[in-house]
Amino acid sequence: MKKTLPTFYYLDHFKEFLSYFEGQNGTLLTEKATAFIDKFHRLPDNAQALIGRIANRKHSVIPLKTLQYEEIDNINHVLKELEAEKWIGRINKASNHQLAESLPKADLLCMLEELNIQTPAKNIKKANLNDYFCQHLNDTHKLQLANFPIVVRLFDDELKYLLFIYFGNLRGKLNQFSMRDLGVMRTRADAVTGEARFESRSDATAAFQYARWRESIASSLLLTPPPLDNLPTVTSAEGQRIKQSFLYEAGNYFLNKYRQWALEAWHLSEHDTATERWIREQYKDNNIDAVESALKTLIDGGSSEALLVFAEDFYARKFKQKRTSVLTDLLRDSTRCLNIDSRYNTMVEKGVTAYYSRAGMTAIRTENHLWRSLFGLLYWPILYEQDKANLSNEFERVPHSLKTNRFYDEHKDMIEDTLRSIPCSQSLYKLLVKHCTTYYGKANAIFMWRSHLLEHLKVLLDNCQLSSILEYLKAMAMDYVNLKDGYPDIMVLENNHLRFEEIKAPGDSLRRNQLVTLQKLKQHGFDVHITQVNWVRDPEQIYAVVDIETTGGRAEHHRITEIGIVKMQGTRVIDRWQSLVNPQRRIPKAITQLTGISNETVENAPLFCDIADDVDAFTQDAIFVAHNVNFDLGFIKQEFARLDRYYRRPKLCTVQQCRKAFPKLSSYSLANLCAHFNIEMDRHHRALSDADAAAELLCLILKNE
Repeated sequence: MKKTLPTFYYLDHFKEFLSYFEGQNGTLLTEKATAFIDKFHRLPDNAQALIGRIANRKHSVIPLKTLQYEEIDNINHVLKELEAEKWIGRINKASNHQLAESLPKADLLCMLEELNIQTPAKNIKKANLNDYFCQHLNDTHKLQLANFPIVVRLFDDELKYLLFIYFGNLRGKLNQFSMRDLGVMRTRADAVTGEARFESRSDATAAFQYARWRESIASSLLLTPPPLDNLPTVTSAEGQRIKQSFLYEAGNYFLNKYRQWALEAWHLSEHDTATERWIREQYKDNNIDAVESALKTLIDGGSSEALLVFAEDFYARKFKQKRTSVLTDLLRDSTRCLNIDSRYNTMVEKGVTAYYSRAGMTAIRTENHLWRSLFGLLYWPILYEQDKANLSNEFERVPHSLKTNRFYDEHKDMIEDTLRSIPCSQSLYKLLVKHCTTYYGKANAIFMWRSHLLEHLKVLLDNCQLSSILEYLKAMAMDYVNLKDGYPDIMVLENNHLRFEEIKAPGDSLRRNQLVTLQKLKQHGFDVHITQVNWVRDPEQIYAVVDIETTGGRAEHHRITEIGIVKMQGTRVIDRWQSLVNPQRRIPKAITQLTGISNETVENAPLFCDIADDVDAFTQDAIFVAHNVNFDLGFIKQEFARLDRYYRRPKLCTVQQCRKAFPKLSSYSLANLCAHFNIEMDRHHRALSDADAAAELLCLILKNE
């Protein structure tokens, strides 16, 4: 059922947005922004409602035909009033870039035709049409198009500034209020203090300028770099973060055309990657003394983890004649190699965990989830319940102290007290359970709430030294920006010994953030390996050959009535499983005639929710095989999705594989293949019988490889 929004819904949340600037954030407003808000509040209700609608639009150029709203009376009169008051304008108020970006292809082509400008082919790509349009349109043309049915929003500068103050970036949009109210986006209304992220108006306007420059770089519209000796001054940690990012990105952008400016920008920036780029470019320019001095300063001066790894490695290779890099050493010292069935080539980690599971080990996909959930749960009260850590508005999820990498600096005493208060692993686990129970489901940008979250954390706590875990959690607090990701793919428990493994398939490489994190884990006493995978055809691979019967052909509308599964190891059948399923809807007569399954047949059968765990467990660590596999897998995934559960398996289709193994057959239907290969079928269109037949086809396929 479609949700009906209140009559003045968009106006109400625009006013809600503006109310944010009534408190301490009002001191950050420019004169233009303050005048904009005052002028808005003096407008009649209809005009306010239309401004609320226009402000919600993605683009500044709006076709008139789309401005028709039931809640606004005499909209043409309102439009004329707003145009007279310079809230909106005609086409001459828009730049070519705004027009091209905002309007659909049909409108752009229509304009060109109206001006008798040769139009490109109608199938031209939008990006190419935008370039063509901008090149050919001039101010005279815009006068000729004065009555073209569009309006141009003339308060973009004020609106962008307000959005920037509210969201802290230029990506935030008013439609986030709608997404909140429709339940699409969860917010943190419980943690809001309204605290300003900038220290003053001048700090905010300077940060806004850096953000606008970054936006121009992304759009390739910044033609010349600003003078480095006259850059706007920022004083807040948030402003500094935006400035450093701009200097790094601008250095990349202008390196080829304005090389000296780019090098100076990197040198000014405190951005880790900018510093690394500056050193590398100086080394290329043979400024050896400057490079050596800079590296020594980084090594001795308490740099971030990422920068320290780079500096130590670069210094060792360039000044101590070390022949191999840190990455090479790590690969050489920590690498193991596994032969994994190539059918896992789209989900290599699952192939490795299945391999270990068959060997009797416990292997768990962890990646970033394990350490980030441990960090977030342990420090939750400090992150989300302390004044300094609280959020400026409900749409924020990352506390300022994490974004600016000052979490430990701002909360050192509380962090140290928290770590000292944990005498044993059991105490830490109890604290995590308490926080999980208290805060479960609350929105945050650190980790996702998962059903196995505590279970996986307990494996870690039960099998690692508490001192190592607490010291590592302190390291994360001190340098969250560099230690928030790059964690190993899996955690393996073998003979009561826990290790972490980063899985690399052929052609994969180790990224810098992974190198930093793996080294940090090793430094704190954790057993860390890099596992390289070779693709093979594993003769002991487990397959789950599945067939289902359904009420119809579309997974989103129809339901499963029967499931049959044959489990195989290589070409040997090792188990079978089957069940009727109550589809909770009527079975069409045509389906009953085809399968023999009637409404009476499934009346007392279990619901899918009753057998979901069995299906999940029986197919765990197996390749999902079916005849037309996307049909069967799609239905089962849909059934799990209805339970808010995720089901994913590597797949193999016996239709596709038979076409490869046995080309030029007249038909590849299950019945015709069984007839061709003399495979007996007891009851065609019954799940286990068809699964048995598909299993025999799989044997033929495997033997033919």
